[in-house]
Amino acid sequence: MKFLTRLGSLSFLFIFLTASLPTTAPAAEDGFVSLFDGKSLKGWKLIGKKGEGYGAKDGVLFCAKGGGGKLITEKEYSDFVLRFEFKLAPGANNGLGIRAPEQGDAAYLGMELQIIDNRHPKWARLQPWQYHGSIYNVVPAKRGSLKEAGEWNVQEVTAMGRRIRITLNGDTIIDTDLNDVTDAKTLMKHPGILRESGHIGFLGHGDHAEFRNIRIMEFPRGNDDNSPPTGFTALFNGKDLDGWKGLPKGPFNSPAKRAAASKEEVAAAQELADESMREHWKVKKGELEFDGKGQSLVAAKDYANFELLVDWKIKEAADSGIYLRGSPQVQIWDPFSGKSDNTKVGSGGLFNNKLPKNSSKPLAVADNPIGEWNQFRILMTGERVHIFLNGKLVVKNTVLENYWERDKPIYPSGQIELQNHGNTLWFKNVYIRELP
Repeated sequence: MKFLTRLGSLSFLFIFLTASLPTTAPAAEDGFVSLFDGKSLKGWKLIGKKGEGYGAKDGVLFCAKGGGGKLITEKEYSDFVLRFEFKLAPGANNGLGIRAPEQGDAAYLGMELQIIDNRHPKWARLQPWQYHGSIYNVVPAKRGSLKEAGEWNVQEVTAMGRRIRITLNGDTIIDTDLNDVTDAKTLMKHPGILRESGHIGFLGHGDHAEFRNIRIMEFPRGNDDNSPPTGFTALFNGKDLDGWKGLPKGPFNSPAKRAAASKEEVAAAQELADESMREHWKVKKGELEFDGKGQSLVAAKDYANFELLVDWKIKEAADSGIYLRGSPQVQIWDPFSGKSDNTKVGSGGLFNNKLPKNSSKPLAVADNPIGEWNQFRILMTGERVHIFLNGKLVVKNTVLENYWERDKPIYPSGQIELQNHGNTLWFKNVYIRELP
């Protein structure tokens, strides 16, 4: 029993939909595209087939009794309205994955919306988030709208940014903003709710279930550069260096040494750092550009728990990074050119972690070609970090070690720094969402 969900920015299209979207399918469905041709599994692929898996017959896509696996769309989807009908055998359990990766457990690495005959006596002791329509282990659905086993149900799923709305037989059973999910344990357990796009699929658990009339309408993402998604604040306004400061040189570049120095010493060092910042960091065409000659750029405010979005671009053989809470670092570098020791090791790793205690390398190389923009999505809660690079999870629930004081945990709060190693680089779309 599992279920799925995803994160993303909220467009004006969602505002329109939530205000005017009908609770039952209209007679005409302009803009919808069928995902199922009624006679084959064309456009779908089966991952981890179990038993007879899935089949298609007489306009119905079915999960065979004793079969299953993960049947997902070949295409990935971001913001959409999905409509379908389903019918369950008595006590059957399935799931609907949304914004899910091809590999891994969709309930945690994407989102899974429960499909289950929870009226059956064998499910009498479910948790609230296990009933039909719930986002598994994250958001419980309202109960009472599911029909008896053997009857057809009509379901609609609207995913617009981080707003998820589900209607079942004309009743709204979920209408939630995933930005409201702030529990650290849930966020660390379910990195998939941060995903902006992924596959849609059915997640069989060995029970007979039938699906038909599966169709989808997609909506484009429309955020302009340096315009924050819903729930986020822009750290960079795209115009000037307001809200940023320089990093002092020498003994004042570490949190521990700044804390030990006098206020007068720190203020004098900061004044010099700000002068250097203005000389070497410039705003050009809505982008932060560094000329490779000064120190790192620092957000003026300290942060504790947060979700951070950052777009970045580098040149060949470049080396950079992002400090979280003033401690290095989420790595940025060139894994392709073969001109450094990081060849074939992608960006996003926690470079200064020490094995075997905590991993320093990313799970995969997800970098775009040199000269193209990349995006980090970084979730920091307590000592632990999730990192997505270009939509792919490259660091999962890993401790970020305290580089400056190895015998201590990472500082409870601190500054965010855009680091340099003497090369030209660029940043834009720097957004943050603070968490309790």
